[in-house]
Amino acid sequence: MTRGLAARPEPSHGRVVHPVATVARMWAGPTARLGLAASAAVLLAACATDGPDREPLRVFAASSLTEAFQEMADAFEDALPGTEVELVFAGSQVLRLQIEQGAHADIFASADPRHMESLAQDGLVTGPRLFAENELVVIVPPGNPAGIEAFADLAGAHRVVIGTPNVPVGAYTREALRRAEAAVELPGFEEAVMGRVVSEESNVRLVRAKVELGEADAAIVYRTDAVPGRVRTVQVPPRANVRARYLIGVVAGAQNPAAAERWVTFASSAEGRRILSRHGFLADVRAAQ
Repeated sequence: MTRGLAARPEPSHGRVVHPVATVARMWAGPTARLGLAASAAVLLAACATDGPDREPLRVFAASSLTEAFQEMADAFEDALPGTEVELVFAGSQVLRLQIEQGAHADIFASADPRHMESLAQDGLVTGPRLFAENELVVIVPPGNPAGIEAFADLAGAHRVVIGTPNVPVGAYTREALRRAEAAVELPGFEEAVMGRVVSEESNVRLVRAKVELGEADAAIVYRTDAVPGRVRTVQVPPRANVRARYLIGVVAGAQNPAAAERWVTFASSAEGRRILSRHGFLADVRAAQ
């Protein structure tokens, strides 16, 4: 069994280079873009008390937020001319380690409360709040050669890929497998599925890539990562599924604290929730902890 190595986050000014591959820009049309910018401008102007910040706003975010935060960055920059957003995506556990080691970040958005809470307890992140949720699905290749039609079929797959125990999607996956044994009456299910695991990856995009490349019969990812046409989706039973909770906060010692506070406000706003919802997130959540 091979295990994916944690990739170092790679930023690019204004846009992103994913640790694995270049991520395509969001394809929002001009009309949608103008409407989004207008809505965002009203909100962000109300938060602004000074001119454009000179320092770029550096956002560390879980890999599963890639497309949603790219669209959010477009709206943020359009509404605040002169503000530059740098987006850095990786597994939440990798980003947490980077912050603990002193990496420059203004914002941290985690797919697992454990990583955010650890940083907050150490005084490295302030004011964390819940801003989105997600859930798990099974993905298979478009042709589904292994014939996996239900969650229970994972126990008979030859090649299953999941996240490592430390990456949020991996922790949620293990919890779902445990729940399935009791809630869905599948005794021995966790052990059976784990016995079929051929690779454990350090972020959810690497997990998905194994299926896209034909190197796995099935994988467990977030619903937001199941791209129609590239993979097929098999539902996880509601009683076994796990709700992934996304928290966001300002990194202590942020070099651009004013813009960081605006980003957190925007992510939790009605417009921010609309962007998240368009990308499949469950955004109707309590904004404060």
